[in-house]
Amino acid sequence: MISSMPSVRAVAVQLLQRCRSGRSFASDWLDRWLTEDTTFSAADRRLLTQLVCGVIRRRATLDALIQPLLERPWSAVEPVLQDLLRLGAYQLVVLTHIPAYAAVDETVASAEKLGYTRAKGFLNAVLRRLATLVSDEFTTTPAADAVPVDDPLPWQAWTAETLPLRYRRLRQARLPDPQRQKLDYLALAFSLPRSLLSRWLERQGWQETLRWAAWFNAPPLVWLRVNTRKISRELFQNRLAAAGIASQCGPHPQSLHLPDPPPIRQIPGYAEGEFTVQDLSAMLVASAVEPRPGMRILDLCAAPGGKTTHLAELMNDHGHILACDIHPGRLDTLRALVQRLGLTCIEPHLLTPDAPLPAKAFDAVLVDAPCSNTGVLHRRAEARWRWHSRDLKTLTRRQKELLQQALACVRPGGVIVYSTCSLEPEENDELIRELRRSCPNLQIEEEYHAFPGRPADGGYHVRLRCP
Repeated sequence: MISSMPSVRAVAVQLLQRCRSGRSFASDWLDRWLTEDTTFSAADRRLLTQLVCGVIRRRATLDALIQPLLERPWSAVEPVLQDLLRLGAYQLVVLTHIPAYAAVDETVASAEKLGYTRAKGFLNAVLRRLATLVSDEFTTTPAADAVPVDDPLPWQAWTAETLPLRYRRLRQARLPDPQRQKLDYLALAFSLPRSLLSRWLERQGWQETLRWAAWFNAPPLVWLRVNTRKISRELFQNRLAAAGIASQCGPHPQSLHLPDPPPIRQIPGYAEGEFTVQDLSAMLVASAVEPRPGMRILDLCAAPGGKTTHLAELMNDHGHILACDIHPGRLDTLRALVQRLGLTCIEPHLLTPDAPLPAKAFDAVLVDAPCSNTGVLHRRAEARWRWHSRDLKTLTRRQKELLQQALACVRPGGVIVYSTCSLEPEENDELIRELRRSCPNLQIEEEYHAFPGRPADGGYHVRLRCP
């Protein structure tokens, strides 16, 4: 229990403890706290988000640095003290804007606020040992004594062939040698599952895997999709500028990037439905459907509604979209977004086994399929630790079922757009090749692989023309 006025670090540990239950994502816990809290400044709110998500993402890196400094097994350290040590280590090693004395002192003080006064000496000793290991020198080359830091980079920087990554120097080598042990180095330095990194190294090689690993540890970029039914991108950008919010136009005609975003609900136009938060890669999916006013479109996996509402905007809210999902709560989220954006052509529909969808009734079907999420690992901090290659078999079975359902519902000559936020071939082009072997008359009209950091999230989509 946090006593008196909460500190950012004490709240961060409390939320990390809640995340251990596995019942909800860190982003959900953060959203609940930040929605209810009225005491934290904008800077505090940003720091809280960075600390919670960063500690979860960089868990393997932090543990590799902390555990050699302990005089007891890691398993013998209470979970709340593990999180306090990780929190302090994350500030000392990975962040670059917090002085070492503040990282140690504020983290130790948080223990008292959390009711762990007895552990202050232990925490102070371990974190001060770590502080002596950490230097203020930086390099641009991976090494056994170099830990990648979480520098926010502008979106244009990610498209460069040479990525401007920085690594903090340690006074002793504590990581594997990246020249001789590439996989081991990546797994500990960038804190990602070895089995996933192994797949990427085999397919993409060292440099591209390094880019992906860095992307998934960087703070996620914030992109807005302007609701051009209500306001043009140029006028909305002027409105943001008048409120002191910088923005940059992206490649999609509705996209704007916010380099330093305020809380989303405080952005001008939120209540009026003038924008939606959506990654640049995700915007390409609804556009691939090529929706037109008057069309009948089936969205088989619609919630939480980002792509569904984009379809409606591109149709100028004229036509009919049957927005399906199997989760009532997620459909409620979709309804709230539809209402905020002022859209009327979307019909939310709860899918049930005893209520089949109309056959051959739709001009287009969107299948934004449930997937492994390996293209968006930084947006769900815990997602990397839930990755198991064995899950691909279950996921691809479900993806095939959804595509068969789409084939049964689309009219002759209609379009199916299939999309994932995965980087794994089994869920993407390999699955589509298998589908076309059984349905050779399906024509691929567009196929797109979105690679992480070039310049947005990873994913895949394909537009299929039915005979």
